Amino acid sequence: MNHTDSNIESRVRAALEQIRPYLNADGGDIELVEITGEMHAIVRLSGACSTCNKSYQTMTNGVQQMVRRMVPEIVAVEALPATR
Repeated sequence: MNHTDSNIESRVRAALEQIRPYLNADGGDIELVEITGEMHAIVRLSGACSTCNKSYQTMTNGVQQMVRRMVPEIVAVEALPATR
């Protein structure tokens, strides 16, 4: 990982920290899994967020919007499917 990659990862993590309190309030959480070479941030929703029927709205209206605003280099934010 080069300096630019670690800077982008740090900024994505900071964006997720901005969102985390809202997810925690509803019994959920989020973690960064990886940033792909195509500049997609892959995240995992957990807790109540992993099975919530509004998780798509959370991802598009909350998580993706915040991450892309704070880290414009990120092209998309994708959630891994919930595991059972």
